[in-house]
Amino acid sequence: MAAAPLAGQAGVVLRDLALRSARLRGSFPAVQLTPRRWLNLQEYQSKKLMADHGVTVQRFFVADSANDALEAAQRLKAKEIVLKAQILAGGRGKGIFNSGLKGGVHLTKDPKIVEQLAKQMIGYNLSTKQTPKDGVTVKKVMVAEALNISRETYFAILMDRACNGPVMVGSPQGGVDIEEVAVTSPELIFKEEIDIFEGIKDRQALQMAKNLGFKGPLQQQAADQIKKLYNLFLKIDATQVEVNPFGETPEGQVVCFDAKINFDDNAEFRQKEIFAMDDKSENEPIENEAAKYDLKYIGLDGNIACFVNGAGLAMATCDIISLNGGKPANFLDLGGGVKEAQVYQAFKLLTADPKVEAILVNIFGGIVNCAIIANGITKACRELELKVPLVVRLEGTNVHEAQRILNESGLPITSANDLEDAAKKAVASVAKK
Repeated sequence: MAAAPLAGQAGVVLRDLALRSARLRGSFPAVQLTPRRWLNLQEYQSKKLMADHGVTVQRFFVADSANDALEAAQRLKAKEIVLKAQILAGGRGKGIFNSGLKGGVHLTKDPKIVEQLAKQMIGYNLSTKQTPKDGVTVKKVMVAEALNISRETYFAILMDRACNGPVMVGSPQGGVDIEEVAVTSPELIFKEEIDIFEGIKDRQALQMAKNLGFKGPLQQQAADQIKKLYNLFLKIDATQVEVNPFGETPEGQVVCFDAKINFDDNAEFRQKEIFAMDDKSENEPIENEAAKYDLKYIGLDGNIACFVNGAGLAMATCDIISLNGGKPANFLDLGGGVKEAQVYQAFKLLTADPKVEAILVNIFGGIVNCAIIANGITKACRELELKVPLVVRLEGTNVHEAQRILNESGLPITSANDLEDAAKKAVASVAKK
């Protein structure tokens, strides 16, 4: 349900999200997907949110022991049961446990088998393509009613800046990557803007249900689910609610089988219960430490640390380092509204990584005051006794004052004229070692 955390596969994940947004916008230009999300919810947490808002999901229970899993399976009284390991990373179905069990998702009709499987899941590490090499410890499992799907569709509600409000996006072709559908069959993508003041109208919900291919009584049922999903979207301050598949069963029921919910971080003050559910247990410890100072840290595999403001600038910085023959070790995103203390903590985090052999600071000051960055840099260099080469490129608000501070510091800081120049100097500083 929740999107995978950005640890480990960070570079790939960020680029995939950016490409995903670009592909979708190419097919329907008004839609913009939000490329970052920092709140991590487990599948069962997201499904409970949906169920609490009247959205139809599979019946399920959560267990943290094999005995609880057995009791849950018996209470379900379902014809078939699906047992799912609860971790944030994707690819669970093809994962492998260090207990020897293969697969983090299993189907069975026997509650006793559920107990046996849970014994091999809970407390063991599950490794998938999206987890660290040693995998992630499974602490809970979801025991759910298994439902057959007779037809799969795709449905999402996105916050779209171009329209100054939410947009519904749907396709009768679900259960697959929607960006591929957008590229190969753009005629199967349907979009409908929602007036943020008036809300979703009955005719809009019915038309979307029709576009998704629901017929007869299922059309009204799907429309009702669409309206409930919109209500959820508003109530929880979501930036995206994506249901894939949004399907129908042979028994004639419309069900949200799997979904991803993205939240607006700015709404944390009024969504305290939801943000309190944030599962940071699978994050790298350094990511959690960075979060204490409102910093976003992403670990990579190279030896040049990147200190930037903004995810887009971070990706560009990493790419240009690579193009010049270097490898980014990580990047740390300051965001806006930065203070000197954050700059100091940022350097402390970057220099704690033993792989780092050079640091490249690339700041484009709009909201960010370059002079504050410069003061923070000089303080960090002195107090931390920086031992690795430091290349700094600053541009924007108060940049001349910032350059004066750096030039008069007497510290071995290499200034750069632009990003290309900064990348070349950072890569050269590592090559000299």
